[in-house]
Amino acid sequence: MKVLDLRCTHGHGFEGWFASSEDFETQLASGLVECPVCGDTAIVKLLSAPRLNLGNAKAPKEAATSTSVTAAPAAASNASAELSPEARWMRAVREVLAKTEDVGERFADEARKMHYGEAAERGIRGHATPEQAEALLDEGIPVMALPIPAALKETLQ
Repeated sequence: MKVLDLRCTHGHGFEGWFASSEDFETQLASGLVECPVCGDTAIVKLLSAPRLNLGNAKAPKEAATSTSVTAAPAAASNASAELSPEARWMRAVREVLAKTEDVGERFADEARKMHYGEAAERGIRGHATPEQAEALLDEGIPVMALPIPAALKETLQ
């Protein structure tokens, strides 16, 4: 298994796992490798150090320390703060997907129904043409484009 460090033309870095270098090259040439953040298929392989699995290496023993009850929440918030901008963005997109209803091509109609009180207010997402989005904004209905990477649109196997 080859684990490669990859980057798209927009500067988003990510990891890709491939059976071999040839497998990566084949998938790249076929346009199957895409950035999980923006969906760009213009991907370059970065230089990376090889990983050596040494069976006799031992993990260093950590010094025994007393831990207070307040240490766990602080550690959790530090872990969140250490995420890359791409990882924070992907987390936000996943949250939007989890908390909204996909109305597909009916987006403009559903947004109008909610705005004019004909349907219950709820979080929705879907597809609208630039003209439909402009018309909604002209009517005072707030909308925002949210590009969703293809990797998040389907269930991962």
